[in-house]
Amino acid sequence: MAGGTNHLILASGSPRRQDLLEEAGIRFSVDVPDIDEWDNHTHPELSAGELVLANARRKAQHIARRHPRDIILAADTTVYCAGRFMGKPANREDAVAMLQFLSGKTHEVLTGVAWCNCAQRLIKTHLERTRVTFRRLDEPAISDYMAKVNVMDKAGAYGYQEHGELIVECIEGSKTNVIGLPMEIVRQWHQELASHEV
Repeated sequence: MAGGTNHLILASGSPRRQDLLEEAGIRFSVDVPDIDEWDNHTHPELSAGELVLANARRKAQHIARRHPRDIILAADTTVYCAGRFMGKPANREDAVAMLQFLSGKTHEVLTGVAWCNCAQRLIKTHLERTRVTFRRLDEPAISDYMAKVNVMDKAGAYGYQEHGELIVECIEGSKTNVIGLPMEIVRQWHQELASHEV
């Protein structure tokens, strides 16, 4: 892109989000925001959707200050089930408890996405909701899954892209959202940017 402008910066260190962008053929760089994410304890007045949107916007604005001529893509994902927010597990026991709680239930994966065009001082946001139904998991099934997958860096202690067939019965909505980034809206925004540059 001419003059180094309109380069896409992914405001995330998530390897899954990076993989999704690479698979889509989208060129980008990475700059990880060093901010404290809001949660339901610090901001109990916000719904799950409002929280992930607020965090995505805050991440995008934080990185935009370092890259004032670029495009910033930021996202925040949470697992929400029966009124409970489920982020990354604190330890193995916490991960087991999360998987036991999700067993046999349908939960939502919510991702807030922010797209900041610094040069135009424009920011777009989008909230993606995907419903995921888990199989009924007994202790051996949970142990088998955790032996195959590093669950400690994943919201809800699972990753659909890694042996998801062992735990997931069905998905309603964006599958890439469950992985960490709803590529449908990201592709749309990226195509709109490309068409404006022609």
